[in-house]
Amino acid sequence: MARITRALVSVSDKSGIVDFCEALTGMGVQILSTGGTMRALKDAGVPVTAVDEYTGFPEMMDGRVKTLHPKIHGGLLALRDNEEHMAQAAANDVEMIDMVVVNLYPFEQTIAKEGVSLEEAVEQIDIGGPSMVRSASKNFRDVTIVPDPSFYGRVLEELRANDGETTLQTRKQLALAAFEMTCRYDAAISSYLRGQFMPEEAGFPTVLAPKLRKIADLRYGENPHQSAALYQDLGANEPGVAGAVQLHGKELSFNNYLDLTAALESARDFEEPTAIIIKHLNPCGAASATTLAEAFEDAYTADPVSAFGSVLGFNRTIDAETAHEIFNSDWLEDVVKPRFYGESGKTDVTIIGAFVEAIIAPGYDSDALEILKGKSKNMRIMLLKDFAPASRTRDLDMRAIPGGMLVQERDYSAVMPADWEIVTEAKPTDEQIRSMVFADRIAKHVKSNAIVLVQGTTLVGCGAGQMSRVDSAIIAARKAGDRAFGAVLASDAMFPARDGLDEAAGTGCSAIIQPGGSRRDAEVIEAANEHGIPMVMTGMRHFWH
Repeated sequence: MARITRALVSVSDKSGIVDFCEALTGMGVQILSTGGTMRALKDAGVPVTAVDEYTGFPEMMDGRVKTLHPKIHGGLLALRDNEEHMAQAAANDVEMIDMVVVNLYPFEQTIAKEGVSLEEAVEQIDIGGPSMVRSASKNFRDVTIVPDPSFYGRVLEELRANDGETTLQTRKQLALAAFEMTCRYDAAISSYLRGQFMPEEAGFPTVLAPKLRKIADLRYGENPHQSAALYQDLGANEPGVAGAVQLHGKELSFNNYLDLTAALESARDFEEPTAIIIKHLNPCGAASATTLAEAFEDAYTADPVSAFGSVLGFNRTIDAETAHEIFNSDWLEDVVKPRFYGESGKTDVTIIGAFVEAIIAPGYDSDALEILKGKSKNMRIMLLKDFAPASRTRDLDMRAIPGGMLVQERDYSAVMPADWEIVTEAKPTDEQIRSMVFADRIAKHVKSNAIVLVQGTTLVGCGAGQMSRVDSAIIAARKAGDRAFGAVLASDAMFPARDGLDEAAGTGCSAIIQPGGSRRDAEVIEAANEHGIPMVMTGMRHFWH
C-alpha cells in the first residue's frame, strides 16, 4: 500500500477535476498545482499550493518551464525504502509527492483543426506533463499516477476503502496506462512533424510508431479458437470501418470487419451509384447503374449462391427502393431457398435478412432504415458518412509478419483511358472502354490471381485467388455462364504467356484490359490479334494478396 499525502495536479482536460481534488483534500491530501488547473481549483474553493511557491522557483518563458524542478522530480523518483535516497531528499529539502494527476496538452486536437500553423502546434507539445508522468510511472511502487479522468472514480473508491492508500496492483495498471498515453502522444508528434519537415518523396520513416487505440474486444478472431480485438488507427488520413457507427444488429465479428473493409474500399472507388457484394474479401457481385436499387439488382445476379451470408457496400445513401430490393429480390425465391432448404424446406421464408451479414453505406433515409431494421434483427447496419475522403495519399498499408511489419503505400491508383495503350489491331468501342474502366477497378479488389468478366458495368464472372491465371479465367467463365460471351475481361496482372490469353479468348469475351509488362507481351498481343480481340495495356498492376 502507498498512502497519499501530497498530490501534484495539472490537467488540460478539467472534467471532474474539482470533485476529485475536493475528495482528496477531504482525506487530508495537499494539492500542488499550476496555471489553469490551479485557477480552476481556487475558483471552486479547493485549497491548493502553487508549484512555484512550493519549489521557490518561478514559472518562466510563457509557462514553458513550470514543473521541471528537482523538488518535483526528486519527490516523485525517490524510493521510499532506500535510506540513501531519503537522506539525500531530506538534505536538499525535497518532500515526497505521492500522486500525480496529469493529462497532456491537447496536441492531437490542435493539429486536427483546419489551418493550424506549425507554431501553434509546437506550443501544444507538452514537456513538463510527460516528464512528470514518466517519473511517477517509473516509481510505481511508491507513486500513484492518474493519467485520465476515467480513473478518478476508481482511485477514490480505493482510497476510501484502504484508509487513503492505493494498492500496488492499481499503481501498476495506472503506470501502464500512463506509458501507453505518452507513447501515443509522442507518436502523434512524430507523425505530425514528419509531415511538416519531410517531403513525401523522402520515403518511409526510420521508426514507425502507429497510434492505435483499442476500441473493443471481439468475440473471437478469424476462427473461434483465436482471440481478437479491434484497434483504431488514430493517425489515419482516411475514414474506415473502425470509425463507422453501428445503427443496428449483432456485434461485429473479426471477419465482418474484414469484409466490410473490402466492401468499403471497393464501393468508394466508383463515382456512379454502385453496389458491391463481398464474400471472404472478394466481390462476388458488383454493379454501377443509374440508381442504387438498379445497381444492387444487377450486382446480385453475378453469383447469387456465393452471395449467401455476404456483406453489402453502397456508395450512396440507401433509399427505400434499394432496401426493398435487398429483401424482395429473386435472389431468395429462385436461388437461395432451393439451395439451402430444398423442395420440402422452409417455403415460408420470405426475407433475406438472415443471409446478409452486414451493410455499409454513407447514409440511410428514414424509410430505408425502418425497412432494414424490420426485416432482420441480426443484420449489422453500418454508417460511415465520410465515404469519399479528400486525401488518401499518405495512408499506409501495414501487414504483420513474424518478427516484423511490411509497410507500403495503399493502392489508390488507377490509370484512365487517355493513358492506356491500345496494343492490338482491333480497337475497343466506347462502350467497351466504359466496361474496361469498371472491370479494371473491380479486378483491383479481387484476390490475385484475378480475372473478372463484365457486361456493361455489371460483374458477371469472378475468378479469384488462383495460383494460375489460366485457372482464374476458367472460374470466371464458369461463373459467368452464357454471359461470358461478349463480356469485357480484366486481369489484375500481366498474362505471362499466350496460354492465359487463349483461355481468356475462349470465354467468349469481346475485349481485354490488362497491365502488360511480360517479357512475352509480343506473343500475348499476337494471340489477341489472332482472336480478333481488342486489348489495352494500362501499365499498372494491381496484385492483392
